[in-house]
Amino acid sequence: MNARDSIDPTHHEQSWETLQDGPFDVLVIGGGVTGAGVALDAATRGLRTALVEMRDFASGTSSRSSKLFHGGLRYLEQLNFRLVREALHERELMLTRLAPHLVRPVPFLYPLRGRVWERPYVGAGLLLYDTLAGRSSVPRHRHLTRTQARALCPALRADALVGALQYYDAQADDARHTMTVARTAAHYGAVVRSSTKVVGLRRDGGRVVGADLLDVESGRTVTVSASVVINCTGVWTDDVQELADTRGRFRVRASKGVHLVVPRDRINSETGLILRTEQSVLFVIPWDNQWLVGTTDTDWVLDKAHPAASRSDIDYLLAQVNSVLTTPLTHDDILGVYAGLRPLLSGESEETSQLSREHAVARPLPGLISVAGGKYTTYRVMARDAVDAAVADLDRPVAPSVTDRTPILGAEGFSALSNSVEALAAEWSLSSWRMRRLLGRYGSLVTEVLEPTRTDPTLLEPLGGADQYLRAEIRYAVTHEGALHLDDILTRRTRISIEVADRGVVAAGPVTRLVAPLLGWDETAAALELEAFRERVRAERASQTESQDAAADAARRAAADIRGALLAADGTPAS
Repeated sequence: MNARDSIDPTHHEQSWETLQDGPFDVLVIGGGVTGAGVALDAATRGLRTALVEMRDFASGTSSRSSKLFHGGLRYLEQLNFRLVREALHERELMLTRLAPHLVRPVPFLYPLRGRVWERPYVGAGLLLYDTLAGRSSVPRHRHLTRTQARALCPALRADALVGALQYYDAQADDARHTMTVARTAAHYGAVVRSSTKVVGLRRDGGRVVGADLLDVESGRTVTVSASVVINCTGVWTDDVQELADTRGRFRVRASKGVHLVVPRDRINSETGLILRTEQSVLFVIPWDNQWLVGTTDTDWVLDKAHPAASRSDIDYLLAQVNSVLTTPLTHDDILGVYAGLRPLLSGESEETSQLSREHAVARPLPGLISVAGGKYTTYRVMARDAVDAAVADLDRPVAPSVTDRTPILGAEGFSALSNSVEALAAEWSLSSWRMRRLLGRYGSLVTEVLEPTRTDPTLLEPLGGADQYLRAEIRYAVTHEGALHLDDILTRRTRISIEVADRGVVAAGPVTRLVAPLLGWDETAAALELEAFRERVRAERASQTESQDAAADAARRAAADIRGALLAADGTPAS
């Protein structure tokens, strides 16, 4: 394993020095899945590439999705066959070649309520869905009677369906997938750095030639030269375009999507559910020992960094899912809640659910490319198209994209290791279920995660407050996965903040004690991290009691962003 495969604290400091060395062929702004994908695409074409993210990798939309790789059944109703076919092709690539350790099939049940018309209508749609997928590794759809459907999902009320269809899509931990794509870009030579904000774009004769960067941890600044800057900032796209004094070729509109996390035993089912609602569709998605219930689809014009879920959002989701359940869910059943923002291309409709989910790539100025819209599933295609557009600003021939045959870290050798779970488990003195879980999070990197346990066996112990994780995983989040703050570990490297009822407050102490020496925190810094995380949990809980977005946003804003602790409101170092 190459040292640059890791984005650890040492790498974080060294990368600041490398940014100053420049110039770069490509500077990517935004560490979500699209930005990580662009960095990987550019680096594997032989371009000198840098990626900067102002917070943490996947800290925006890319950690707050429905966590599905799917074609999108509802886009068939919009007759957007090209988008569905493209997404299904990407789903298959992820399942079989690019990320089989992180992406896996997941079954869904579609309950039917209409006795005559609905089965042939939905069945025809799913037949088309399977056909557009081509040769696929997931099972094709099948028709079920009401009795068969309720055998798979006893939680469904008998009067909630007259029959059903079952089909398959795929799912992944979005934050882990995004971070691993970023690590893979680093493996191929890209400079990848979080906590690095673009505060200005440099222009020369009407051309963008680089950017001014701010290290939000220390207040240091640097100017980076680049032949082309690619804006992959999602709902911040317009803000970055304005730094170049251009309106851009398109505008981006934010749509809020809220999800609930509930324990697996609260819904008695062997399969996920997809329900049609007045607004859109509702998913009930298997997620380890929990269910994800979502999502909403409403306009959002408030804080883009930390969108707040309101009581109204939660009540809406509970009402929708309870309309079909024999035992209704209550607020007391909710383990976690998260809200994310979809970056939709604005202009097609006033209804966010009707805005385009296709992506757009534009070159508003020489040296500046913006890419926005799209779906998580099609991030690789968005990245390819963005780098293709950037070729016009480069002074040399550029090879075509190879990311359709470039597995991300942990994919190589995963299948062989999966066939040796028992032996691996015995080698590391772990249970088989624990080893399967680790393989599903790290793939063939699992031995790298566990290697430190040879000298420190306590790392094989479950984490206090979240025993589904090992202490070794927490250490690895810092030493190899670029986590700089407690929130990075509890919210994105793991999903503890939404998977346990206390939202990670209990685990925060053991995690802090474990990583403080690795991150160089003294007692004061460790106490600051702990209090910042606890305050975030308090603010989120408070926001979820407010019925209106504005009040929920105000409650959520009460918790300061830990990365902003050293910065004043204008972005300069605070005194």
